[in-house]
Amino acid sequence: MIVDGILPFARKLIQSHIDEHSIVVDATCGNGNDTLFLANQVRNGQVYAFDIQAEAILNTKVKTQEFNNIHYFQLGHEHAASIINNDHPFIDATIFNLGYLPKGDKQITTNSHTTIEAIQTLFNITKKDGIIVLVVYPGHPEGQIESNEVNEFVKSIDQQDAHVLHYQFINQKNNPPYIIAIEKRN
Repeated sequence: MIVDGILPFARKLIQSHIDEHSIVVDATCGNGNDTLFLANQVRNGQVYAFDIQAEAILNTKVKTQEFNNIHYFQLGHEHAASIINNDHPFIDATIFNLGYLPKGDKQITTNSHTTIEAIQTLFNITKKDGIIVLVVYPGHPEGQIESNEVNEFVKSIDQQDAHVLHYQFINQKNNPPYIIAIEKRN
């Protein structure tokens, strides 16, 4: 297959920017799938997992209980950079899965204000050639608002500072998810 699905492509982007010693962030740990993926990739590194919901942190801890290199925070991703920066000056990669917790309360969603703040602050502590990957879900009302506003924000990033990629299947119905990747240049 030449074209990857959304989640496999997001993971390939992350893998191409990290090694086993990397410092990585799961900005929306949800049910723990990305945290588990990251922990397997950086066995001698550190994983920082954030979510505002206790249920998400618990789900993630259960899924990743065999690892001792994960730091869990029941906080919004807009606080991630200040917490991580206390331990490490730079990070290698961050992943976001925007929207709501699968099988959780669909009224609790990420929003453009905190997501943009998190992108800005995490970008500041991302090392040169590091990456931020966002999986965006515009298929629900708040997700559409967030999608529009995050897109406007990333379009404004100076091309001297980052390469910004938009990866999307354009022939799928119901506002399918897509990827925004921000690779730091300086």
